[in-house]
Amino acid sequence: MDPADLRDHDIDEAADRGERMLAWLESAREELDKVIGTGEGPSGQVKATVDANGLVLDVVYGPRALRLSSHELADETLAAVGAAAADAERQTHDLMREALPGYDPAAAQAELERLLSFE
Repeated sequence: MDPADLRDHDIDEAADRGERMLAWLESAREELDKVIGTGEGPSGQVKATVDANGLVLDVVYGPRALRLSSHELADETLAAVGAAAADAERQTHDLMREALPGYDPAAAQAELERLLSFE
C-alpha cells in the first residue's frame, strides 16, 4: 500500500482500532498479568516458564539434564525458553482475539513491519 493512497476513512479506521486496543489493554492488564507460558526442550529435561512480557520466571532441570554436554544443555535451555515465550505470546493473542473480534495480532504485526520497512 502506497501511503499516498491512504484515504481519511482508512486513517480513521486505524485510529479507531488503536483506541479500542488501548482501552482493552487498560482493562485487560489483570488478565495479561496472569499469562504464564510454559515450554520444554526437546529431551524434556529442561522446562521453563515465561510471563506475557517475555520475562523468564523459572527454569527447571530434570535429573538427566546433567548428562547433557554444556552445549546441549544450553540448546535445551534456549529451546525451553523459546517454547515458553511462544506459548505466552499465543495466550496473549488469544486474549486479544477474544476481546477484539476480527483482530488478528499476527496480521497486524506483519502489516506494521511492512509499513515500517516502506521506503
